[in-house]
Amino acid sequence: MYASDLPGNPLTLEQWRQVEGLTRSLNPMQTNWLSGYFAGLDAGLREPQPQPASLVAPRTLTILYGTETGNAAELGQSLATTFRDKGVACNLQDMADYKVRQLGREQDLLIIASTYGQGDPPQPATGFFEFVESRKAPKLEDVRFSVLALGDSTYEFYCQAGKRLDQRFEELGAKRLAARVDCDVDYEEAAEAWIRSLVDILAAEIPPNPAPGLSLRDQEAFAPATAHDKRNPFPAPVIENIAIVGRGSTKETRHIEFSLAGSDLAYEPGDALGIAATNDPAVVAELLEALSLAPEAEFDLKGQHCSIGDALTNRFEITAATPRFLDYWALLSDAVFLKQLQEEDRAGERSVFLRTHHLVDIVRRFPVRDVMPQGFVSALRPLQPRLYSLASSLCAAPDEAHLTVAPLRYSLHGAGRSGVASGLLADRAEIDTVLPVYIQSNQHFRLPASDAPILMIGAGTGVAPYRAFLQDREAKAVSGKSWLFFGERNFRTDFLYQTEWQGWLKDGTLTRMDVAFSRDRADKVYVQHRMKERSRDIFAWLEEGAHVYVCGDATNLAPDVHEALIDIVAHEAHTGREAAEDYVRSLQADHRYQRDVY
Repeated sequence: MYASDLPGNPLTLEQWRQVEGLTRSLNPMQTNWLSGYFAGLDAGLREPQPQPASLVAPRTLTILYGTETGNAAELGQSLATTFRDKGVACNLQDMADYKVRQLGREQDLLIIASTYGQGDPPQPATGFFEFVESRKAPKLEDVRFSVLALGDSTYEFYCQAGKRLDQRFEELGAKRLAARVDCDVDYEEAAEAWIRSLVDILAAEIPPNPAPGLSLRDQEAFAPATAHDKRNPFPAPVIENIAIVGRGSTKETRHIEFSLAGSDLAYEPGDALGIAATNDPAVVAELLEALSLAPEAEFDLKGQHCSIGDALTNRFEITAATPRFLDYWALLSDAVFLKQLQEEDRAGERSVFLRTHHLVDIVRRFPVRDVMPQGFVSALRPLQPRLYSLASSLCAAPDEAHLTVAPLRYSLHGAGRSGVASGLLADRAEIDTVLPVYIQSNQHFRLPASDAPILMIGAGTGVAPYRAFLQDREAKAVSGKSWLFFGERNFRTDFLYQTEWQGWLKDGTLTRMDVAFSRDRADKVYVQHRMKERSRDIFAWLEEGAHVYVCGDATNLAPDVHEALIDIVAHEAHTGREAAEDYVRSLQADHRYQRDVY
């Protein structure tokens, strides 16, 4: 072949002969080296050319989520998957694992944050919030962001954690890609709209890039283990439902077992069981009577015919009052008092009113005639599943899920009331009753991968996951030390799972146990008091690398135990409070201090 036979060949015939002669004398390695030499020479000889837009490096995109029950994590995964499907690379991270010093180098940042308790961030995300709201936080003039806030409108500080981040990022100079969206417990539609809007904005301006796959850890955290999930729960029969308190107890606590046979559901100690509960038929009947509606009255629900009786039983929350319902009923009833509660400066009073009135109480107090079923349900929230910490390990109880349940009982406006799910489990979940269930993973309440010592602190039903922990360690023959602090009211009636703890103490699965029964003596003693009595040993365990777990009441137990832990560190390490707080924070950052509180 001659030079003239090669399309586009710019060489003369003499030059081509020289190239051919040189090529015959080179081995493959020399040829490769020479091609690299000419490529480099060519790059040096050329004038710099402007890059096509498609070659300009895209802005980095990071998705951060802060979660307590897993909803924010699921939404974060959904957002990341949607971007990757569009060819847009993104980095998905839990706030608990995020290296905060990276914040100043971010470019586009999407945040999903749930609110916990009275406006607090999720416990695993505490460190992220502390950094962002501190003087150490960097200026973020080059950052664009948007916040999706998850919350519960029945609380006064609705979506407060997300609002705090939204305001703080603005203060640090970041620019909003889209306005913050606040979501109630029925967050799906609002969250999907937020996701779509941001994907449209960023996909349009970010050139497609090969999207990196999920890390192995992310795959384990988010990969569906089964076809049964929150949207498609498994119909699980009840196989055991017994009281586990003694006669004369001032509390009601039950041990309930479900069969998961044939479900392929899998879980780890620390996970929760979600139950798709239904409303008490008696409560439904009371509300229908107050509304003067027949249960068979039909209306259109998303294009399908539905009876109001079925809707109030299976589809909507009909106990807790919400701001949405308050707005609807104030409009319908024209009640002056309800309209006053809607005023911005009445937030505290409004919150108290909603907490102390169920829907039926409001309907009875401010009656309205000729209520239309479709209008009424439009003011209600969808009925949400309830989560319960699992009290079993699959290693010890294959194809079963065990719960420890204390039904919520209280009096309101002269009538006895019960929790939606706990009342169902205690009063109507007889043997062979089938309830829809699913597994809710909890990556922030996990046994250590090693045989490190564990300190388990809980009161009442908060002891449930520790039963799962010890079942798991016993089945796997883990040799690590374990220490349980357990609190309840009375020794004789409320020592939950007493014989099991004693058996584990005897065979060494449980190394130590300290108990606090608050009503057995005039001066009440709680688990935090027992902890301080064992201050030296607790600190020694911490120094050995022990993992600390707290499960139970968020209002009293969790903060009291947290303070006790700080006091113990300060006393035993002979240091000030600030240093002790840093020590405890480091335990949290290292995932050695984990809480599951409610």
